[in-house]
Amino acid sequence: MKAILSLLFFVHSFAVFSQEVDADVVIQQVVQKLNTVKDYSVEANIKTNIPLIKIMPVNASIYFKQKDKFKVVSKGIAILPKQGFTDVNTFLMNKGSYMAVSSGTKTIGEVKTNLITVIPTGETSEIILAKLWIDTKRDVILRSQVTTRSSGTVIVDYTYGAEVQFGLPNQLTFTIDVKKFKMPKSVAADLNKTDQQKKKTADKDQKGTIVIKLTNYKVNKGISDAVFKEK
Repeated sequence: MKAILSLLFFVHSFAVFSQEVDADVVIQQVVQKLNTVKDYSVEANIKTNIPLIKIMPVNASIYFKQKDKFKVVSKGIAILPKQGFTDVNTFLMNKGSYMAVSSGTKTIGEVKTNLITVIPTGETSEIILAKLWIDTKRDVILRSQVTTRSSGTVIVDYTYGAEVQFGLPNQLTFTIDVKKFKMPKSVAADLNKTDQQKKKTADKDQKGTIVIKLTNYKVNKGISDAVFKEK
């Protein structure tokens, strides 16, 4: 009898634990926070560290408007991966385009996060696979690892400040695969140079980083559609 009771307790405990994290609920709470942002503008400082390529820090202005209008204005070369700004967010908002699975927990810094694996259900999705480390206390993504058809795998680490209430970060750190990442044409031309010594070095240093610091957010102040038109 005791053995049966122990077994029933174990099964019940396992069932409760397995239901403790609902991946869909975790993601939808993040999406609900992002949906409070109808538009924003923000100033960005972009520092790029790519092997063999010298790119000076660049200042840019970024504009966003629901649901997928996005524009970067800069006088220099601004390498700004959309994977960390709009692509993942837009993808997550289309609930029927993916399935989500809880993959355990992981501590990032001092924050315990839930790891959610997101798998597209459509064969034509640009995103092949996404892993999201989500802080469920604040309903924000602390880290993402996104594999796309055009840019390989991009890892993004997020930090938050005053705009955490909107799910908007104040810094993003991208880690990219230089050989697979889609670069601006001028940068890609430098990477394709045939110098043999550069090729040997590139084989060793395939990872690059892009650090973007965001300041002076203006959220839900209204942005004209004209801002997003090409000039």
